[in-house]
Amino acid sequence: MDSTHDLRSWNAALYDARHAFVFEKAADLLELLQPRAGERVLDLGCGTGHLTAKIAEAGAQALGIDASADMIAQARSNYPDVSFEIADARRYRSAEPFDAVFSNAALHWIQPAEEAVKSISHALRSGGRFVAEFGGQGNVRQIVAACGQAVEAVFRQGNGASNPWYFPSIGEYAALLERNALEVRYAALFDRPTSLEDGESGMLNWLRMFGGPCFAGLNDAQAERAMQDAVERLRPHLWHDGQWTADYRRLRVVAVKAAA
Repeated sequence: MDSTHDLRSWNAALYDARHAFVFEKAADLLELLQPRAGERVLDLGCGTGHLTAKIAEAGAQALGIDASADMIAQARSNYPDVSFEIADARRYRSAEPFDAVFSNAALHWIQPAEEAVKSISHALRSGGRFVAEFGGQGNVRQIVAACGQAVEAVFRQGNGASNPWYFPSIGEYAALLERNALEVRYAALFDRPTSLEDGESGMLNWLRMFGGPCFAGLNDAQAERAMQDAVERLRPHLWHDGQWTADYRRLRVVAVKAAA
């Protein structure tokens, strides 16, 4: 089996059980969104639905979409009274516009990025807002480098670090939004070192959950060997006092759909 990560295939139960920091860190992002009663809000890349449910709790008509059937099934199980759909963010179209589009920790997975931005712009009414956070320039730089070095050293493939995700700078992403009628009102790129769960196993579990794109072209056994090698390369840098820390950098943006 090819180890390349398929956005349509996630272990949703493991995501909830071992990687809850993905949605737990987004509390202040919801404060930026400020969902209001009666608003239509699209949660793009909703995962297992925890933030969609928070939006609905505010009285908004929330719809969560995700390309993964496993994630949507888990979201529906977690929150049977909230609306969820399986959908590709690059091609999603709604007959009725939304007052807001929200996205947390999803857009760095979706390429080409401009297709997702076009969908976001299309989904919003004039004056509607877009609030998002995802991996920004330099996100998991040490992890990406270690994975590239591991693949090169163990299998003589590749040529060092290769970033398979979309981690833009503020300027790059602001230009992309503005080309698609989204006026940037706020943008920030910041370091957010993130503690991983499960002690000694934390980094390996992170790589198994999220690192598949770094090991494209390897079968499962080869990818496991390369992951183990990457963990040892990272140990001097990201393992301290019995705790693994991922070198996250996040890009947070707020934009408004320009009037036609």
